Amino acid sequence: MNEKMLEMMKDKRGFIAALDQSGGSSSKTLKAYGINEDEYSTEEEMFDLIHEMRKRVFTSKSFTSDHIIGAILFEKTMNSKIGDEYTSEYLWNEKGILSFLKVDKGLQDEANGVKLMKEIPNLAEQCQVAVGHNVFGTKMRSVIYEPNREGIKAIVKQQFEFAKVICDNGLVPIIEPEVDIHAPEKELCESMLKEEIKEVLNTWDMNDKIMFKFTIPTVENLYLDLYDYECVVRIVALSGGYSVDEAVEKLAKNHRMIASFSRALLQDLRVDQTQEEFDKLLGDVIVKIYNASID
Repeated sequence: MNEKMLEMMKDKRGFIAALDQSGGSSSKTLKAYGINEDEYSTEEEMFDLIHEMRKRVFTSKSFTSDHIIGAILFEKTMNSKIGDEYTSEYLWNEKGILSFLKVDKGLQDEANGVKLMKEIPNLAEQCQVAVGHNVFGTKMRSVIYEPNREGIKAIVKQQFEFAKVICDNGLVPIIEPEVDIHAPEKELCESMLKEEIKEVLNTWDMNDKIMFKFTIPTVENLYLDLYDYECVVRIVALSGGYSVDEAVEKLAKNHRMIASFSRALLQDLRVDQTQEEFDKLLGDVIVKIYNASID
């Protein structure tokens, strides 16, 4: 593991930009950006368009290490280039920004009030490719809808099992057990989730460094004491469907929790904006998210 990258992730002020939309969400992301489905006919064309959008974000003069610590990438983005460099290498070499690779393959059908991840075949090999591209960590998401102890326990168990494989291959996993913001008993879901996580952390090897990505909790600072575990590098928050203004307001009340926003980061960007307009809107939202992350 690159110690310089690890120290940067632990201590640097800023946030993580989540630009890892995959096949299921790419068409929605493009539509919000102003590109309709009738403007491409194949999946390949869709991914080319989404890469152009991401490239525009990454190369923007507003997207810098002054405010951004890392970016979460989809596998096709990692394996695509910006100029002569692979995306993650461009981000590190030209911008001083870390990369995380989304490794999950989507969600299973809902059972016991949760959606577990689908199996991740060849996870170790995927990690080795990422290491070769100067990637720092990974991200994998599952979702909780109800305070079902059996379901939440299964989510935590699966997340940590995959995390162990990722740690063994030299990367830092972001464990993301999202609690749906519309869950009727969101606060109880979060309380159960924290209990189950602590249960695992009490026997976890503290040399295996991990991160967490949580829905902004109903009870402020709920997850703060997870920093008591030496293995926890950073705790980040997803926007979860909140608008950027709602998300930053809620985030600012949670000490030592930084943003890892996707929709909230991109919501004002459009394909037909001039570069000047694009850079300004992106810069404005980046500063807003940064300020909430360092509050």
